[in-house]
Amino acid sequence: MGRYTGAVCRLCRVAKEKLFLKGERCFSPKCTVEKRDNSPGRGSKWQSKPSDYGIRVQEKQKLRRMFGVNERQFSRFFKMAARKKGVTGEILLTLLERRLDNIVFKMGFANSRPHARQLVTHKFFYVNGRKVNIPSYLVKEGEVIEVDKNKIDKLKRALTSEVEREVPSWLSVEKKHFKGKLLKFPTGEEISVPVDEKLVVELYSR
Repeated sequence: MGRYTGAVCRLCRVAKEKLFLKGERCFSPKCTVEKRDNSPGRGSKWQSKPSDYGIRVQEKQKLRRMFGVNERQFSRFFKMAARKKGVTGEILLTLLERRLDNIVFKMGFANSRPHARQLVTHKFFYVNGRKVNIPSYLVKEGEVIEVDKNKIDKLKRALTSEVEREVPSWLSVEKKHFKGKLLKFPTGEEISVPVDEKLVVELYSR
């Protein structure tokens, strides 16, 4: 199944949560979730209550859409998490947070995760001195992410958001030099997403 190319605000309305897919708009009164609290589609106000299985699928879809991964990629991340020792749900979130496009977004070098994915694909970033154009690249502890010096001006023009996002404690950023570093892997307590990862684990454990 191909990547979703429709209106991303519609995905937030389906999830009934802000998935922060639209950059600065998500932080403004123009946000669709703020303006319209019902699900999209005709008759959405009369939709039946979802089953236990449906609730678990919804949680998985929220997480998948938030990080911009397709079903095959998400399944691969879950299998990786399941093979590691520890709490599978927290490990899954940590793996998703370690994606290069997500870290670029968290460092403030992109307006949104989709924007970060586009920048990475267009070879805007180096990881430890090596150019990486794979959005799903898993950044390791201590690795330094920096913007290609030849593309800093392009990046400045592309950064339209005026909202100052707080940089997570597990990252360090030197905005003047357009680079940052992954200090350590984030723990479950340091990851804030509007998803109950336990329900996602239960879905895949059926």
